[in-house]
Amino acid sequence: MSEQLENIDEVLAAHKLSHADYEHMKEILKREPNFVEVGIFSAMWSEHCSYKSSKKYLNGFPTKAPWVIQGPGENAGVIDIGDGMAAVFKMESHNHPSYIEPFQGAATGVGGILRDIFTMGARPVANLNALRFGDVDGNSDTNKYQRHLVRGVVDGIGSYGNCMGVPTIGGEMTFESCYNGNILVNAFSLGLAKSDEIFYGKAEGTGNPVIYVGSKTGRDGLGGAVMSSDSFTEESKKLRPTVQVGDPFTEKLLLEACMELFQTDYVVGIQDMGAAGLTSSSFEMAGRSGSGMIMHLDKVPAREEGMTPYDFMLSESQERMLICAKKGTEDKIIEIFKKWDLDAETIGEVTDTGNMELFWYGEKVADIPVDPVSEEAPILDRPTKEPEYLKDVKDANLEALKAKSNQEIFDIIVGSLEVVDKAWVYNQYDSTVQTNTEKHPGSLDASVIRVKENGKALAMSSDCNTRYCYIDPFKGAAMAVMESGRNVAMSGARPLAITDCLNYGNPENPEVMWQFAQGCEGIKEACKELSTPVVSGNVSLYNETNGVSIFPTPAIAMVGVNDDANNVLTSTFKNDGDVIVLLGKTKGEFGGSLALKEVVVEVKGEISPLDYQEELKLWDIVIKANEKGLLNSAKDVNLGGLAMAVAKASAISNMGANVKSDLGLNIFDESPSRAIVTVSKDNLNALLDLAKEIGIEAREIGTVGGDEVVVDDVKISLDNLKGIYFNKFKEVIEQDL
Repeated sequence: MSEQLENIDEVLAAHKLSHADYEHMKEILKREPNFVEVGIFSAMWSEHCSYKSSKKYLNGFPTKAPWVIQGPGENAGVIDIGDGMAAVFKMESHNHPSYIEPFQGAATGVGGILRDIFTMGARPVANLNALRFGDVDGNSDTNKYQRHLVRGVVDGIGSYGNCMGVPTIGGEMTFESCYNGNILVNAFSLGLAKSDEIFYGKAEGTGNPVIYVGSKTGRDGLGGAVMSSDSFTEESKKLRPTVQVGDPFTEKLLLEACMELFQTDYVVGIQDMGAAGLTSSSFEMAGRSGSGMIMHLDKVPAREEGMTPYDFMLSESQERMLICAKKGTEDKIIEIFKKWDLDAETIGEVTDTGNMELFWYGEKVADIPVDPVSEEAPILDRPTKEPEYLKDVKDANLEALKAKSNQEIFDIIVGSLEVVDKAWVYNQYDSTVQTNTEKHPGSLDASVIRVKENGKALAMSSDCNTRYCYIDPFKGAAMAVMESGRNVAMSGARPLAITDCLNYGNPENPEVMWQFAQGCEGIKEACKELSTPVVSGNVSLYNETNGVSIFPTPAIAMVGVNDDANNVLTSTFKNDGDVIVLLGKTKGEFGGSLALKEVVVEVKGEISPLDYQEELKLWDIVIKANEKGLLNSAKDVNLGGLAMAVAKASAISNMGANVKSDLGLNIFDESPSRAIVTVSKDNLNALLDLAKEIGIEAREIGTVGGDEVVVDDVKISLDNLKGIYFNKFKEVIEQDL
């Protein structure tokens, strides 16, 4: 079994392993590893699976609260949403595969996150996505390729989610030059289960069978986890074979078969085969229980001829699961999966040795202690250094902004791709399947579904302003938590917990590790102060091409509960004559703002100290005023400031607005913890009294109605505004079709 490896330097380099890693392997095994074992260590110790660069900083995340059923460490996080029901959710990255092969990369990202959800026993009921692209507008090769990526990614997400019958109910899409070499595709899914019927990824009970179910294994995705743990160069972008190929129809069958299986008492544990395939699923299941496992790889259903033990362990073929079953139930489980036209084979059993023993036609081809592979994975204390660019980033050119009239600034930023409606994107997604969607894509702020089982509603929002994170990695990350919570609160729901997708550049660069460390500290502080623990998440590093790293992008998805699905607050204006009220303080914040980006063409400035109490007061007043029936709409004020908040609400409502705020240039400022709400004249005083009671600034600034949108000295006809808002994105993305 322990044949001597030749060309050890080449083998280690191909597996992104160091000589120190190799020596460590020999210590663990007490002998030389063979090729299969090197492959297994390589996958389990890859950045993608072991978090070796990031683990040090993830340890302090707040993960507990009375409503948290399961925090990080399982396939997905779980929170209690009342009346015996639980929400199961997680966010994952599929960045590197999506850049190489946008359709399949994005599609299999959706497939993978869905399996994480239904592996826990939950039926997926809602998907979101957070997408970042580079410069899409223009005629350069880069612009054309970015448009190609947008089209491919959106098609991949739509086709997989639609085939699965899971609604894609919202998300976010932003554009910065830093993503020209590395786009980001982050997929979020949420499922529902009874809170006492959650399934976990464990393999325990000596002699219990291990059953492989789902699709056959091929060579697709070989080395995917290792590929995603390195930077891109022109050469590595040709790694098409490392991208998995998805089949949503098979996954739909797998989902239904699992749901049927979960009605029985046959399952001890179940795990999805995601990154590093059979390797990570088997090691994680045994590791969680402190047990060992025997697997006969020749019994794994194969899609291709001539596959080797190495291929079976490291393939990332999609739509596969590993089940630890109660002894004696094998035939019944296999019968369920065969009924759904899926492969199912008993390939091994749980042992008490603590080792993973792999056999190939009776011959032992690997024997690895389970615990050390996960417990002794390298935890790197990489050097950190405050980035040099931060010295120059503070001096924003506000004078250049002041030199323009408010009307000129408005005319430039109202057509920004970050502002305008993305119907071209979300119309490719089925957002109404399952008939529970209360707040659809394009309706601003959070997306909402009702929970039929208990009459409540779940609100969810994915957010991250990467420019804030670039100029101040700590506050930017904290503000992503605040923003996602604020959007959830705008629908009348109480924010409860987050999942995250921490996308950063090359961890071997001390400046990137400093950004990452600061981002984690910002998330920790915000989650603690806002009582929204982290229940699941993902880290994606090496988002760098030819030495250029992306902006820090800690995408945050917040989930909250509204106790009454019939009382979901929307962001659309309702009646002529309704009063528009601005909640929160406007401080003149322009650091990393859209106005600076679009008008001055710079990402600079500073962010003032954050005030979590002000944020909580804002959530409080909107939630309480909604419960009392005072509000007709709520829209948070963020990107592009008050002027854009009013313009967006007017466009989607097909109603004008007349606002007199006396804010001057600050109609474009991006101070956090603010919102505009509309109320009938009869309810205005009750709202203002509630604001006084809670201790938040509230002032009447205008009314709804008319065929124009007026914000102080800025004016645009409603027809003109809608023309820009609803058509601009399609014009840009389809310009070369």
